Amino acid sequence: MKAVILLSGGLDSSTVLYQAQADGWESYAISFDYQQRHRRELESAKAIAHSAGINQHQIVSFDLTLWGGSALTDRKIDYPRDRTLDRMSETIPITYVPARNTIFLSFALAWAETLNAQRIYIGVNALDYSGYPDCRPDYIQAMQEVFRLGTKQGIEGNPISIVAPLINLKKTEIIKLGNKLGVPWEKTWSCYAGGEIACGLCDSCRLRLAAFEELGLKDPLSYAQNTNT
Repeated sequence: MKAVILLSGGLDSSTVLYQAQADGWESYAISFDYQQRHRRELESAKAIAHSAGINQHQIVSFDLTLWGGSALTDRKIDYPRDRTLDRMSETIPITYVPARNTIFLSFALAWAETLNAQRIYIGVNALDYSGYPDCRPDYIQAMQEVFRLGTKQGIEGNPISIVAPLINLKKTEIIKLGNKLGVPWEKTWSCYAGGEIACGLCDSCRLRLAAFEELGLKDPLSYAQNTNT
């Protein structure tokens, strides 16, 4: 049984890859170089794929900086930093990349059907403070219908399933699951800043640090600044 896993190299997607393997699936990872500010994450994606010993790891390249629209694809737009968790939940942040998961899932679907795979794993999380619209259950349900209607496998009655095992988990619960699965957190990457050392101030860093702190654990990553969240 084959599964394609969307792998960014972050905490969530790495946990999902290890979960797919624990579920007994022959795993194929796909990552995306879209000229994002934080392309450093691709090094972690490669490291996680190697540590997990997966069958194949594809990195698909395209350029979303052509039209920007996000602090992650337009360096003229500053990314939020040093925000409290409450402030993160107020609005959809400027780090939202328009239609990103739709683009990612489309690439993953094309490869999955070529492989005759049965599943696509994605590490979306509806409880994260980011509140991205393409990380919610209704979005995943809608994309599942696209998978059914828009592929040969779907029309023939064998649609590729989207599996989102983290969608209803808190960040602390994801870390607990990753610990159980043996995810090497020191190889992962979450920072949006685009440097070689995690900034410790962007929303993604602060969410991650807060979760480790809540669990009484030390995040093995080094941070330029490690402030209490």
